[in-house]
Amino acid sequence: MALLMKPQPFSRDVDRLFDAFFGAEREEGRPWVPPVDLVEAEAHFVLKADLPGLSEGDVSIEVQDGTLTISGERSAEHEAHERGWYRIERSFGSFSRSLTLPDGVNPDGISAQFDRGVLEVRIPKPEERKPRRVEISAGPNGRTPPVEGTAIES
Repeated sequence: MALLMKPQPFSRDVDRLFDAFFGAEREEGRPWVPPVDLVEAEAHFVLKADLPGLSEGDVSIEVQDGTLTISGERSAEHEAHERGWYRIERSFGSFSRSLTLPDGVNPDGISAQFDRGVLEVRIPKPEERKPRRVEISAGPNGRTPPVEGTAIES
């Protein structure tokens, strides 16, 4: 049988010191940033973000100027000061996570799906730039041999 006791002020101080020492306490006011994994596959990158308690409608993904940004908001499930909460460790509030995309990624090829609190974003790898042979025509004084080089098309 569990015994519930009203927390004492001194025990709260000890708990805070213990949590701060072992890294369990989050800095006050510091925004929540969802953890992500980024894996390279053969034809694309896969980004997975843990977003427990959210649905696909709570999350937004935008790509602008070579940066992919995942943002949203997780609402608090408790009503402050009504139940005498002793400890609240789960984060809530607005969040935003931005990642710089590799040069040449086509933003139209990015896709995402959300399943059981995990967002998976597939980012296609940029097409490999291949050298292109550029023919040089002869000038008025004779024939010029072809020159090989790399041209970058914009």
